[in-house]
Amino acid sequence: MTIISQTMPRPTAAGAVAAADEHTPVAAGYGDDRTGVLTAVGSTPLVRLTRLLPGARFRIWAKLESSNPGGSIKDRSAYVMLSHAIATGAVVPGSGTVVESSSGNLGIGMAQACRALGLRFVCVVDPRTNPQNIAIMRALGAAVHLVTARDSATGEYQPVRIERVRELVASLPGAYWPNQYANPRNGWAHRVTMREIEDELGRAPDHLLCTISSSGTLRGCADWIRERGHATRVVTVDAEGSAIFGPPTGRRLLPGHGAAVRPPLFRSGLADEVMHVSDLDSVVGCRRLALSEGLLLGGSSGALATALDRLSDRVPDGSDCVLVMPDRGERYLDTIYDDAWVKAQFGEVTHLWKDEMAGAGRC
Repeated sequence: MTIISQTMPRPTAAGAVAAADEHTPVAAGYGDDRTGVLTAVGSTPLVRLTRLLPGARFRIWAKLESSNPGGSIKDRSAYVMLSHAIATGAVVPGSGTVVESSSGNLGIGMAQACRALGLRFVCVVDPRTNPQNIAIMRALGAAVHLVTARDSATGEYQPVRIERVRELVASLPGAYWPNQYANPRNGWAHRVTMREIEDELGRAPDHLLCTISSSGTLRGCADWIRERGHATRVVTVDAEGSAIFGPPTGRRLLPGHGAAVRPPLFRSGLADEVMHVSDLDSVVGCRRLALSEGLLLGGSSGALATALDRLSDRVPDGSDCVLVMPDRGERYLDTIYDDAWVKAQFGEVTHLWKDEMAGAGRC
């Protein structure tokens, strides 16, 4: 792997994020009003992957969002949404409470940002949320509410989580709901992600692959690309069973990939191509990343690795392909990287990665 950049020049205009609206160009980044842990949000490394697809006729780059202090791309959204809320008076440090629904990563990003910004935080989660993520949120001072009932119409937890958020906001004085599913600042944060990729690579990539849940990453990156007239082909990778691009077709095991309900932030036409990847193929992709590149990443990153493999025959020679890798893998050691869990969920399938690596002489 080759790292080409880990640092970016900091902006000079204080409060750039707070003053910006959805369509303001991101010329300066996140703003220089950050303090403490928030100064480490963004400027994540872009690394070249040389072993993931041996013999590839194009260059593969990974934008490692796991390098954010909270371990995921959601740190960006949490910071931008909260700093704007403070600037507009929607929530007041020292007396305000933030309430949000999350499957894990945004909850950690919010808990971290709320500590830095002097806010209380309540996160509504469901049984699919990784216990380690809940423990991290609590360690950061968050109150965690677990909903266990499923929505009668969809059979999913997300609508119940959102309803519980509404109840809490109505009952808690000074409460504020950022609403990651509809907040344009969620998308705005990822204009900076795309700007970083372009600056680090020295040009716009030929292909950009990103996963989708709240639609923030896709919305921000695609808006940046389209507004600047880049020829980048945007491929979004959704989970099989997700409702974002059509009716849900089955269960989803991996949190943070896909959604039970199409989020209001979604807009049709953002992606040039949509690829659906199963939970099992996401697990296999994670194992391939770990065993070939030494990258321990989360389930949605595995989905990107699998999607790129499927796409590879259609990528022109010499192209630059960037994969936006959302989070780290340590929080999935009891699931994705645990053979017993994989066998319990999918049957005896561990040979799918062990045989591959053994055949390559790398086991």
